[in-house]
Amino acid sequence: MAAGSLFASVPRAPPVAVFQLTADFREDRDPRKVNLGVGAYRTDEGQPWVLPVVKKVEQKIANDASLNHEYLPILGLPEFRANASRIVLGDDSRAIKENRVGGVQCLGGTGGLRIGAEFLRRWYNGTNNTATPVYISSPSWENHNSVFVNAGFKDIRAYRYWDAAKRGLDLEGLLEDMESAPEFSIFVLHACAHNPTGTDPTLEQWKQIAAVMKRRFLFPFFDSAYQGFASGCLDRDAWAVRYFVSEGFELFCAQSFSKNFGLYNERVGNLSVVGKDADNVQRVLSQMEKIVRTIWSNPPSQGARIVATTLTCPQLFAEWKDNVKTMADRVLLMRSELRARLQALGTPGTWNHITEQIGMFSFTGLNPKQVEYMIKEKHIYLMASGRINMCGLTTKNLDYVASSIHEAVTKFQ
Repeated sequence: MAAGSLFASVPRAPPVAVFQLTADFREDRDPRKVNLGVGAYRTDEGQPWVLPVVKKVEQKIANDASLNHEYLPILGLPEFRANASRIVLGDDSRAIKENRVGGVQCLGGTGGLRIGAEFLRRWYNGTNNTATPVYISSPSWENHNSVFVNAGFKDIRAYRYWDAAKRGLDLEGLLEDMESAPEFSIFVLHACAHNPTGTDPTLEQWKQIAAVMKRRFLFPFFDSAYQGFASGCLDRDAWAVRYFVSEGFELFCAQSFSKNFGLYNERVGNLSVVGKDADNVQRVLSQMEKIVRTIWSNPPSQGARIVATTLTCPQLFAEWKDNVKTMADRVLLMRSELRARLQALGTPGTWNHITEQIGMFSFTGLNPKQVEYMIKEKHIYLMASGRINMCGLTTKNLDYVASSIHEAVTKFQ
């Protein structure tokens, strides 16, 4: 055998942008530094927050002598799957009552996307049809493209979403792209708190989107990563998914409990499947079980038990909703405070989009030169796209961040 490594020809992959940004932030020794790139909730002290209800449930689980570490069913903890689907579809969901909803416990929202993508590639629009177009918003969470590419889809397309000029939704472009999409194309939709823009369609706009998708036979694949976290209301944040179900769509919805439970490293996710009838759903789940078996084989129990225990106990559920509202209200406060400071400074441009957007992230509209100035000169770390995490703002750094944005925009218009 020739000398040298068998892996000598493997190229080094570029770092994941958000994690590289955090690494750069940690190495920065400037006392003024601010991290607006982190993809997780932070308190006003800039610290991670373990939800009080989660601490309570963890202790409850630890004290339950009846629990063990045996394998779960391949599709996951039944009470977790059922209740995860229930909170996104609603207590009065007709689809649930008609027994045409199924769930798959997944490794976070990403796992839900991957299992759904694998199934669609194998069984949707023909068998092993890698040519089915998959439409992803422009811009979108960077992992969306990668998940569908790695599931084997060959035709990944962008649909218009963000209007940079008006710093809002490009509804006309979005609807035009849906009208021109081939029938049976897959559309990845953000259920609420669009990442990275923070811009969601209004209820009336969602109705327009659904009408076009129904007429054009387009498949909705929702990504719900922020239910309750966006507006503080579980029902409001699930409105789009529930409306599509009420309109008779068969659909997938990947759910993440990372943000709204603060369970980032427990990897708690669910893929809700809504079909025309119970038989269709059971056949879909039987194939998803085969897919899960070859990817992670069996899911972890701890995070799923925390969520299931919380969702099935009225007192814990009420406490959780209050915890989630605490996080959502802090984000809303930071939005209003940042906008007020930028307007008070007379920062060039309009800043109403800061409060019109929703959820953890805001698309500031800062251009690459302004972002570079913020990072290099002001030690404020944000994504190259201008996306910031509102949770990185605190009452202690708001003035500094606002004045730095003002400087950046004034210097580089």
